[in-house]
Amino acid sequence: MKRLGCIYTKYKHIIPMLVFMVIYLAWFSWLEQDVTKYRVIHMALDDYIPFCEVFIVPYLLWFFYVAAVVAFLMFKNKQDYYKTCVFLMTGMTVFLIISTLWPNGHHLRPAVLPRENVFSSLVAMLWKTDTPTNLWPSIHVYNSLGAHFAVMHSRELAAKKGIRIASLVLATSIILSTMLLKQHSVFDVMTGLFMGAVMYVAVYHKDWILAPRTQRAAQHN
Repeated sequence: MKRLGCIYTKYKHIIPMLVFMVIYLAWFSWLEQDVTKYRVIHMALDDYIPFCEVFIVPYLLWFFYVAAVVAFLMFKNKQDYYKTCVFLMTGMTVFLIISTLWPNGHHLRPAVLPRENVFSSLVAMLWKTDTPTNLWPSIHVYNSLGAHFAVMHSRELAAKKGIRIASLVLATSIILSTMLLKQHSVFDVMTGLFMGAVMYVAVYHKDWILAPRTQRAAQHN
């Protein structure tokens, strides 16, 4: 029992994120059921962006990328982990609220895939499970920013130039993939970038997340 107590004390900071993900996935699944009426999102620039199935690779790598960054911080740096969790959970909650109050979607996907190859097959599999609804703002964009910001602000990765560059390349590729796969409108991407910029200031520049905790600790000492 003592050993279990030590493990709980050491890793109890993981629990809020796990609980949030259960709620998020359940809420999102509910939103995806029978979406028949929604506001169509479209910008003129969307019509000039080509479809490029190769970008399914970075699009799918997003799942590993964000999870890997969160897991790394979970075990390496609690403060950075808390900041990243607040960044991600705030944006994902805003997304759920927007999708609940203002159902949205787009008509950007081509009726027929222009080419037949392994990448197109992956895109077809994605489209079978992921409807073109509840897209604004783009969580792929927002969470990619959150993961990259976490990498750039990690003391443990400060000297890892290769990892920092790889993170930038991957995050940029993921953001581009949302448009090149016709998963998102430019509007979804722009609002995701804007929300990410606002949260970056709140979490990393103003330090509204951990500053109160640090101040309380100093007062107790």
